[in-house]
Amino acid sequence: MRFHTRKWVKPEDLNPNGTLFGGKLLAWIDEELALYTIIQLENTRVVTKYMSEINFKSSARQGDIVEIGIDVVKFGNTSLVLKCAVRNMMTREIIITIDQTTMVNLDEDGKPKAHGKTQIEFVKDRL
Repeated sequence: MRFHTRKWVKPEDLNPNGTLFGGKLLAWIDEELALYTIIQLENTRVVTKYMSEINFKSSARQGDIVEIGIDVVKFGNTSLVLKCAVRNMMTREIIITIDQTTMVNLDEDGKPKAHGKTQIEFVKDRL
């Protein structure tokens, strides 16, 4: 799994228990999955269609740095299925896993559109 993004847990990210609010973490994940999909499919019109079970394994506290990791599960005709893990950068302890998230490629009218991709492409290889 490649870990692409780091986030610093700040006071505004905490719940009343003093740990990272789950909704904040899910927003970070959704944004990162969208950005990854936009880059892979070369289209800014993508949406999150489905997320499988979300498994919180540990928590993060103020000052922790967390990393978001993504792997491609499969390329569909109009979609990209991704798996995700978030870990504490310093301890490498897993905070959350999501086995499948389906991101859908859209056309100008907001309808699913075939993307023609079958494998991961790195931006450096496109140049």
